[in-house]
Amino acid sequence: MTESAVYLQPAFILQSRKYRETSLIIDALTRDFGRISLLAKGVRKAKSKTAGLLQPFIPLTLSFFGKAELKTLTDVERRDYFRQVGGIHTIPGDRVHSVGEIKGLALYCSFYINELVACFLHKYDPHPEVFDYYHECLSSLADGFSMEAALRLFELRLLECSGYGLQLSHDDHNNPVEALKKYGFNVGQGPVDVAGGQFSGRTFQALSSRELADPQVLSEAKILMRMIIDVYLQGRQLKSRGVINKVFATVQR
Repeated sequence: MTESAVYLQPAFILQSRKYRETSLIIDALTRDFGRISLLAKGVRKAKSKTAGLLQPFIPLTLSFFGKAELKTLTDVERRDYFRQVGGIHTIPGDRVHSVGEIKGLALYCSFYINELVACFLHKYDPHPEVFDYYHECLSSLADGFSMEAALRLFELRLLECSGYGLQLSHDDHNNPVEALKKYGFNVGQGPVDVAGGQFSGRTFQALSSRELADPQVLSEAKILMRMIIDVYLQGRQLKSRGVINKVFATVQR
């Protein structure tokens, strides 16, 4: 890599860890460079004004430089929103997504999507469309829209962008999926026409069309997407899942 400086790159912090006495090493999702690692020098000093900004789920612009994999952060600014400038779902009118304060269960769900991004995107592999989808998902969670629908939609989009797109419209005999039939599912193949299948054709149709409003569809879609993601995680455990399950159990008591 040649040494170069990047200025005002739209970004979100995914996670950070302490480094030496006063610094942080940060994993960030940027719009034009994908996931990157940054060294934030001295931000943990008592008089630092930067540490409070270097938190997950805050829209930021980051400036940095370096020729190694670990770049050096030079400046950070907060943004109330980003305008979509790319991605396959940009619409006329230069749509604006704002990210408000994320609270309660939505906060844990946001940590979940951070973990997914860290698992499925390689570092320095640009995916501007994933940045837009991530931003849109955070906005939906912050605004109190259906958390389940927002998560399923993000999972589908992330898998597709990272090369794991799902075939959902036809069964293993290449017949169109029928709404009233039950199917099994093979991750590498798609819906499987078997007796006593776990998933309804209506669920596959809804996922294909991205129309995720029906409660029964959302219930099945959650089971299906967890199964698919677990296959690709290859035994890796997501910490946020355990926390979310505990929160759900507490809420339902």
